[in-house]
Amino acid sequence: MKKKIIENIKILIYALVIATLIRSFLFQPFYIPSSSMEPNLLIGDRLFVSKYTYGFSRHSFPFSPNITNKRHLSKKPKRGDVIVFKTPADNRTDYIKRLIGLPGDSIQFINGSLYINNELVKRTLLTNEKKITCGENVFETNSFEETLSNGKKYIAVYRKEGTMMNSDLYLVPLNHYFFLGDNRDCSKDSRFLSSVGYVKFTNIVGKARVIFFSNDRNIGSLLTPFKWHSSIRFKRTLKKIN
Repeated sequence: MKKKIIENIKILIYALVIATLIRSFLFQPFYIPSSSMEPNLLIGDRLFVSKYTYGFSRHSFPFSPNITNKRHLSKKPKRGDVIVFKTPADNRTDYIKRLIGLPGDSIQFINGSLYINNELVKRTLLTNEKKITCGENVFETNSFEETLSNGKKYIAVYRKEGTMMNSDLYLVPLNHYFFLGDNRDCSKDSRFLSSVGYVKFTNIVGKARVIFFSNDRNIGSLLTPFKWHSSIRFKRTLKKIN
């Protein structure tokens, strides 16, 4: 009996070690709790983030142990990537946003349009207008396909009324990055310098890759199987994140 208990403990330890290695060096699951990345990421999406894409820092590991202040095997992120990072305010909270500004860039909204390095980001108005949530509120928005200088395309939405028309000029420091949510008027991102601001390269956790499961919590949860047919978003299963 004692021998069997010891063997079970060993198996449990091995499993925990393997799970930690996978989570630290390969993939980590994340849950989307807010609407800041709508319409591309929805509340209830569960996705995998690759930890190896940009190399490894202390934030690659559980609880972000203070074992290094550098990034190892590093690769630079690309403009337009959807990235999970630790907020500079506490180096603990995970945010997921789209990378817009690289080190040395200037970012500004002028008359409702996004400018990077004084160049207008090209955008095309889409015909499918969307109603987007923001907390308990629902707003009518205009949907645009924006195209960055490297050819990256994605959908961003702006409120029809009350959208941010003009902003400060943001100058991205060296070794830092500037992030925006795709739901532009309902996103706490790098525009809020006191809470998010410019994000250090070492604070990047990984790149969002694929949605492996999605559930509309307004309809039901995993504890209500009789609602699965309507609450589970089957079409989003294994959807690649753009």
